[in-house]
Amino acid sequence: DFYMFFIKIQIDKRFNKINDNFIRGIVMRNIKLFFLIFFLFTFKNDAQSLKNEFVVVVDAGHGGKDPGNRGNGYFEKNIALKIALNVGQTLSKNGVNVVYTRKKDVFVDLFRRAQIANEANADLFISIHCDAHNSNAYGAGTFVLGLHANERNFKIAQKENSVIYMEENYEQKYDGFDPNNPESVISLVLMQEEYLEQSIVAANYIQEFFVNDLNRKDRKVKQAGFLVLRNTYMPSVLIEAGFLTNKTEGKYLNSAKGQNEISSSVSKAILKYLRTLDSNRVELNIDKKPLIKETRYLFKIQISASSKLLELKPYNFKGLSSITRTKTDSGLYKYYYGYTSSYNQAKILLKTAQNAGFKSSFVTVFKDGEPYSLKKYLAEFE
Repeated sequence: DFYMFFIKIQIDKRFNKINDNFIRGIVMRNIKLFFLIFFLFTFKNDAQSLKNEFVVVVDAGHGGKDPGNRGNGYFEKNIALKIALNVGQTLSKNGVNVVYTRKKDVFVDLFRRAQIANEANADLFISIHCDAHNSNAYGAGTFVLGLHANERNFKIAQKENSVIYMEENYEQKYDGFDPNNPESVISLVLMQEEYLEQSIVAANYIQEFFVNDLNRKDRKVKQAGFLVLRNTYMPSVLIEAGFLTNKTEGKYLNSAKGQNEISSSVSKAILKYLRTLDSNRVELNIDKKPLIKETRYLFKIQISASSKLLELKPYNFKGLSSITRTKTDSGLYKYYYGYTSSYNQAKILLKTAQNAGFKSSFVTVFKDGEPYSLKKYLAEFE
């Protein structure tokens, strides 16, 4: 149509019905229209490409009327927020889409924190906290959702979960969850078991950077029943960055130097984790400092091996949940109970499996996702 219109212009010009200025105006308007359309399509394509970014939700623990722990007079809520904002800033510079559960000193209930993560369709949820103890304990630890291996882990989760008493209608929101009842945790674990293995991988990276970058005391990756992790439908990790109740460590955590160092290590660990998901989607913009411990170990309890393909439901495994399977080259299915990065916790899982009726079950270990010799692991680390 434009071509025919242009021809008509030329004919009209011959007959002196339209002057040259009008012709130039028509042509210029069409050129502008062409570039406008081109720009809009280009912008649309760029906007669509943003959907392919990784999304990480950074959760600063506590806030507002909930100060968190007050070890040595410090405010956990303020320290957690500063670290969270620093982490988010670094991730954003590296092309990661960051969503915060809070960016200022406000109270956000645990249910809403998980809701924010789910609405963002996040690839990873990181919750940042500071620890407290009545001893002079120190060091950094990371947690994934799981059954408490000991009373200490239960107490840590109990402390963080008790914030629900500040919320309205918490009984209905959390289906009768009781922070003071260890049995309440069993229902939590079932919600997150699909993401447990990836959560452990991410937590291991964070712990490794804490130890190797900052020479922090290694309090290991542990499992405990944190309510904030229950309703997140993605790999999720809770960080206890250190103990405010320890005079030296509390001072470090409250300092700009400490907060910058901690956030830097957490950011590096998250970026490394995202790179393992898809090396083409994140280009690291960090100092490449080699890690001492590059390998990661995951323990599972092998409870049976069969040629039958069984549905991974508790009724097929004497009531046990958190079941996974592998298939060998010969077509044999191996069934495993539980996941943990700790050999001591694996022995606890083994007792649980044996008590359920799997008397011949045993501990297996995987190195970087591949079967590994338990004897060799014990010789190296135990």
